[in-house]
Amino acid sequence: MVDILFYVFAAVAIGGALGVVMAKSPVGSLLFMVTTLASVAGTYVLLEAHFLAAIQIIVYAGAIMVLFLFVIMLLNLGHDYHRDLKGGAYAVVSFAIVGAMAGMLQRQLRGSGITDAVASGGRAIDAAIAEHGAIGAIAEPLYTTYVVAFEITGILLLVAIVGALVLAKRNVA
Repeated sequence: MVDILFYVFAAVAIGGALGVVMAKSPVGSLLFMVTTLASVAGTYVLLEAHFLAAIQIIVYAGAIMVLFLFVIMLLNLGHDYHRDLKGGAYAVVSFAIVGAMAGMLQRQLRGSGITDAVASGGRAIDAAIAEHGAIGAIAEPLYTTYVVAFEITGILLLVAIVGALVLAKRNVA
């Protein structure tokens, strides 16, 4: 049953990702992205990573998508929209990117002892969960080892939104 659900969630995620690229309106693209994020959360549940599934729904499908929706509405992207790429170019570009990523992943997996790395990583994760609990095992490295990358990501999101607003509102005056 888990295998069947995994394939269903994977198909919905791939379909939603294609919908993001092929949607004619930005709001439609945003709704496809919410579908993709929800299916990824379902995959997390199948992997018994319930905390990550909850964070996926609350943070990404909730807060980030609402933020994107506000930016889309603020920029008023709903009218006079002209596509840059015509017809099936979206699909061709999407499949080319997915093929390149799959090829790189296959070379990486084939070139390294991935089974040994997964086994040793699994033991380290089990030890961290036993010591700190599930949330502590995620929070401890996030706020100690990776705190700079975490903060830089937040700053980049803020700069991207401010930059989009400045570029969009430049021609109003």
